[in-house]
Amino acid sequence: MKLKVCGMNHNPEEVANLRPDYLGFIFWEPSSRYFSGEMPVLPSSIKKVGVFVDAPIEEVLEKVAQYQLDAVQLHGQESAAYCIELKDGFLSFRAQSRNQTGFNKKEVSTALDLTDTEIIKVFSIENDFDFDVLKDYENECDYFLFDTKGKLPGGNGYTFDWSVLERYPSQKPYFLSGGIGLDSKEKLQAFLGSPASTHCYAIDVNSKFETAPGLKNIKDLTLFIESLKGGQNQKKNL
Repeated sequence: MKLKVCGMNHNPEEVANLRPDYLGFIFWEPSSRYFSGEMPVLPSSIKKVGVFVDAPIEEVLEKVAQYQLDAVQLHGQESAAYCIELKDGFLSFRAQSRNQTGFNKKEVSTALDLTDTEIIKVFSIENDFDFDVLKDYENECDYFLFDTKGKLPGGNGYTFDWSVLERYPSQKPYFLSGGIGLDSKEKLQAFLGSPASTHCYAIDVNSKFETAPGLKNIKDLTLFIESLKGGQNQKKNL
């Protein structure tokens, strides 16, 4: 079972020492966890994920190039057509330089290969969620991510009813997100031992492991990772 720690900002190096599989950096300015500035040097085993909410394609491509992102997480109302356009952008993109007027499409510098950049499409879940909406995205993204429907695109701090995933009709691997914390250990272990978790690829955590927005609690994360490994072993033994 993979682990993604999202909302990175104040102590990403400390979190990276725990060796999660993904670290998420939010590029949606209204977020209290909005990331800007220099990206820290991270182990090559950790994939850097940029989180976007209905951002222009050009902005996403620019951030992917600037921060050498390994994946993008689309947390808004992005359509399947948007995902297709983004994939086309990854295939054709070349690193472009800035001048005084900003991002200049005409100035093409060293080629930058983005063809392996993963696309994670987020869907906010309610008990009556219609899984038919996933069909258009099946071939256009690498993973789904299921989060709790709330006032904000993410980081709302509470879980949805995971039993709805018993109706999951796809074989595409997905991330499980939404208010997962230390108090979710037993529930999570039970979920990982159920058929609903068959295609669960990764667990995504954020606000429940913070002492402030973007500042992660290393002690709690360490305990959670240990419990997650236990749940993974339980799943293997079924």
